[in-house]
Amino acid sequence: MLNDLYHSLDPVAFSAGPITIYWYGISYIVGALLAGIVMYRTQKRWGLNITSDDLMMVVFGVVFGLIIGARLFYVVFYGDGYYFAHPLEIFMTNHGGMSFHGGLVGGVIGGVIACRMMRLSAWTVADLAAIGVPLALCLGRCANFVNGELWGKETDLPWGVVFGGAAGDVPRHPSQLYEALLEGVVLFIILQILSRKRPLLPQGTFMGVFVMGYGIVRFLVEFVRLPDAQLGYIIGDVITMGQLLSLPLVVVGAGLIIYALHAKRPQRDYLEVPSR
Repeated sequence: MLNDLYHSLDPVAFSAGPITIYWYGISYIVGALLAGIVMYRTQKRWGLNITSDDLMMVVFGVVFGLIIGARLFYVVFYGDGYYFAHPLEIFMTNHGGMSFHGGLVGGVIGGVIACRMMRLSAWTVADLAAIGVPLALCLGRCANFVNGELWGKETDLPWGVVFGGAAGDVPRHPSQLYEALLEGVVLFIILQILSRKRPLLPQGTFMGVFVMGYGIVRFLVEFVRLPDAQLGYIIGDVITMGQLLSLPLVVVGAGLIIYALHAKRPQRDYLEVPSR
């Protein structure tokens, strides 16, 4: 049964003395590596000339910006004033509290800076990243499930999960797994199919599809996911902070797609790879 499986999972991957490694941290590292591999294989299939070293430098820049942005957005939009009263807690990321929306903003900024340093087209690299990132999202949501956090509302469906603790001893929607499937697997498959179309879709298309797709999925899943306890519902008993932050993503993603299809900038023609 799914309930028994969850209760047998330990958030700690392994520990040795004072060192403790969590599955959540591993998911970030493995997710970044998988995204980098997908980016490299995709650009190779597209016939671009980007080295693996350059791509990994961009991935490191994205991950660095992602962590900072995810934490800052959580502090500002989900902290409900707690972190302003306890500023040192801002740096205690091991206590939880990361926002995907902030991670997206921070990751884009970090990626753009890295692209400028590597003399790469930020638009093309963003498209490549958008194709690989869903795998990282899938692992991150699976880690949320292992941690027993971000659970859903009560349900009588056969796959409801009893999380225990603060979630109580009632079956709940495994909303983390819903997001892992939709944000991760489904979105990855869609972007993979689009990345193999000929002629190749113009710059910005893949980033637009990813941003819009994530916004739609997150907005819908929030209907069966409990909001953060310190915030509750923002509008009535329906709309959460996650949904308010997701709506702009849908608009921005759709705008990116329209702009990309109108501009029709080829991926290959706008890549600035430094000579070696």
